Amino acid sequence: MADGVVVEPLLQLLEKADGGLDSLQVATGLRVDHQLVVGAVKSLQSLGEVISAEQRSSKRWELSCEGKEIAEQGSHEARVFNSVPPEGLAQSQLMNLPSGKVGFSKAMSNKWIRLDKNAEGGPRVYRVVESIEDLVQKKLLLAQQGQTDSLEEKDKNELKKRKLLNEVNVKSYWITKGSAFSTSVTKQETDLTPEMISSGSWHDKKFKPYNFEALGIIPDCGHLHPLMKVRTQFRQIFLEMGFTEMPTNNFIESSFWNFDALFQPQQHPARDQHDTFFLSDPACANHFPEDYLERVKRVHSEGGYGSQGYKYDWKIEEAAKNILRTHTTAVSARMLYRLAQQEEFTPVKYFSIDRVFRNETLDATHLAEFHQIEGVVADYGLTLGDLMGILHQFFTKLGITKLRFKPAYNPYTEPSMEVFSYHEGLQKWVEVGNSGVFRPEMLLPMGLPEGVSVIAWGLSLERPTMIKYGINNIRELVGHKVHLQMVYDSPVCRLDC
Repeated sequence: MADGVVVEPLLQLLEKADGGLDSLQVATGLRVDHQLVVGAVKSLQSLGEVISAEQRSSKRWELSCEGKEIAEQGSHEARVFNSVPPEGLAQSQLMNLPSGKVGFSKAMSNKWIRLDKNAEGGPRVYRVVESIEDLVQKKLLLAQQGQTDSLEEKDKNELKKRKLLNEVNVKSYWITKGSAFSTSVTKQETDLTPEMISSGSWHDKKFKPYNFEALGIIPDCGHLHPLMKVRTQFRQIFLEMGFTEMPTNNFIESSFWNFDALFQPQQHPARDQHDTFFLSDPACANHFPEDYLERVKRVHSEGGYGSQGYKYDWKIEEAAKNILRTHTTAVSARMLYRLAQQEEFTPVKYFSIDRVFRNETLDATHLAEFHQIEGVVADYGLTLGDLMGILHQFFTKLGITKLRFKPAYNPYTEPSMEVFSYHEGLQKWVEVGNSGVFRPEMLLPMGLPEGVSVIAWGLSLERPTMIKYGINNIRELVGHKVHLQMVYDSPVCRLDC
């Protein structure tokens, strides 16, 4: 029964009433929930002076769920007494009964039963009296029937202490007739339409008063995707560590900056169409720093700077091919080359967080488009120890303190390390990033001084986001299967530092 359906019966009862009505009595008389009557009262109040309603507050006693069960089945102590046969019952068996633990102590204090600890076969419980009167059940039945006045105050308090009876505050309304009382209610208009104005019919209509205190509908607005929330937190960590953000707005790179400048050979499997997206229009780039291009060509094909190179016929046609960048290390290469062109070298700390693209087979943990987080530090005399130290500082700020380093291979770093962290939930060590010291074959052709070392590390953005928000399938995080409600409901990211 909706609020509107209660309105007319309420007005009819009020017309016959002598003085007024209590909303609780109305609910009982109409056999409806009290809240429906409250809703009807508020609806009538909004119509003007049809009724007057004064809010009242009263206290009453209600049985708890356990109290209702005892009123129906008997108290725990009574059930324990009735479970004990004349020949007695082993205490261990009694304690396994549903009411055993609570009922045993109560029945013992009532002196209904006794415990013989020296009985053969272990402690045994016997009846002390022939029969009992379950006063607890009787008192609860009186309370259930609304006869709490017949109970003494100590009885109420005892039942309340046992959480069988609760004292609750009940808010109700004392309803009386208003100056414009009527048993039939005309619906008030809520909108003034152009038709009402043109015809003049608005003169004969009653309008609902405008409620200036009512809250308006919350307008739809944009929400940050979980990836962007985690990205913001990572970015803040880099900035706190004194890093400068690199520009990463060029998704399209030439193979030269993406591979060749990083001393990655042209026959490397990563440069195959199965791993990289190649562009057809424009297919090739045509602007390169000529002197730098020649030095890169020489170190690949002939060697130099203490390296014997790869000893193959390096081709500009391969280097010129345009691709969707496979990593943001291509941006690091551009920034380091720009740094090398300065008249005087200055130490730098760079970072970037942006999208990269790889020709991956899509599954629960792989996408063709994802994010890479990268940190780069360039200075004189940097060592593997410096890399491990700054990695420890970086991951500590992420809330990751248990770290291990494992030797690895990358074409453009030597030495290289994979970073592992102990995952408390999985109870095992999991890879969280990759790192290394950029090779001289990559740095010296750029023009950087010989004593300058560059340390770098990277990790994905998607993996920590999935862990943070409990997402098991990456396609639920990115793509057309994303549930928008998840985006709305996800809280602001706070990495556990």
